[in-house]
Amino acid sequence: MQRRTFVTASAATLAFPALMAQTLPSGPIRIIVGFSPGGGTDILARLMAQKLSVMWNTSVLVENKAGATGTIAAEYVAKQPSDGTTLLMAHINSHAIAPALFARLGYSIESDFAPIALVGVTPNLLICNDKQQARTVADMVALCKKNPGKISFGSAGTGSAQHLALEMFKLAAKIDAIHVPYKGSAPMLTDLIGGQIDYSFDTMTAATPHVKGGKVIAMAQTRQKRAKGHPNVPTMAESGFAGFEATTWYGLVGPGKLPSVIAKRMNDDINKVLAMPDVMEKFEQNGAEDGGGSTEKFGSFIQEEAKKWAKVVKDAGVKADV
Repeated sequence: MQRRTFVTASAATLAFPALMAQTLPSGPIRIIVGFSPGGGTDILARLMAQKLSVMWNTSVLVENKAGATGTIAAEYVAKQPSDGTTLLMAHINSHAIAPALFARLGYSIESDFAPIALVGVTPNLLICNDKQQARTVADMVALCKKNPGKISFGSAGTGSAQHLALEMFKLAAKIDAIHVPYKGSAPMLTDLIGGQIDYSFDTMTAATPHVKGGKVIAMAQTRQKRAKGHPNVPTMAESGFAGFEATTWYGLVGPGKLPSVIAKRMNDDINKVLAMPDVMEKFEQNGAEDGGGSTEKFGSFIQEEAKKWAKVVKDAGVKADV
């Protein structure tokens, strides 16, 4: 009886790795990004893809489908087979802002997606090019008040997290400024560096390489605490705007009917990747912190964010492009 129990237990132990392997797709996996290459979402997606491809022993490819502040990519993934071969790097734009901004959205965040894992939360950085003389929040506010409707702020698109950060700031500072939307952070940063626009609330992930390279100036960051990667950049609260917080977040989701066993397996491995020292270092350099946790925790986080940003959209009177 004991020997039979031992044999059975041994067989189960040997079968466990094979069972776990079956919870992952046998072929290549795509992570769809709703923004241009070089932007914050793209940077983090490629870091994750590199590690997961090794862990899963299969190709994990990043595919960019930019436009409409990430909703094009989200709608695409919502319609893909729920077999784990196509994932979305979900974003605050597609999963918290867009549902409040667009009357007709081609997907439901509640039913068309299965949360897998929160990848990271980042502040936005208030940045300017090196041609600007106003390089503090106070000086920039004074400049905007002196030149109402003439100082330009770029964003990754109308209704993006960067755009809403600007709208929140305009209300708080009681200023009038020009919003210039782009199709992602990368083309916006090109124009900012070139002097075509003056300022931006951009994701810390996308802006950091240019800040470190001296091409743009970081004036403030938009979480209540300073990010580890930018300990010398003051928060908006420290710059005279108490309570101001406008973050950007990223997380992996699958199509709505993704089996829970696949989501759980992927969640376990993503948490392992996020705990790797080199990944932690790179994420901290880009301001991405507080990622990880269970699928359920991420699902609740998305719901809370959707409620928060629905109120911001309403209070700021933000309208989608028609």
